Amino acid sequence: MSIGARGIDILTQFLIESIIISVTGGIIGVIFGAAASFCVKILLNWPVSIQIFSVILSFVVCSVTGIFFGWYPAKKAANLDPIEALRYE
Repeated sequence: MSIGARGIDILTQFLIESIIISVTGGIIGVIFGAAASFCVKILLNWPVSIQIFSVILSFVVCSVTGIFFGWYPAKKAANLDPIEALRYE
């Protein structure tokens, strides 16, 4: 804000960053989970079934959590007075 950004610009920047991080984490988590299930199936000969509903649910929970915890500090940062923000830097 001290160099001319509006509150909506700061909110958008924080939200885009949190969405990218949470979606990337969700994709990596699904890949690692599927790989671990496959390893259990191969190494221990256990029957393993990956349900698409559980993959979608875990991805949605990850995304919603990331978006909420990105939105909250973004809203705080967008409402800060630039002078107060610079005073503590």
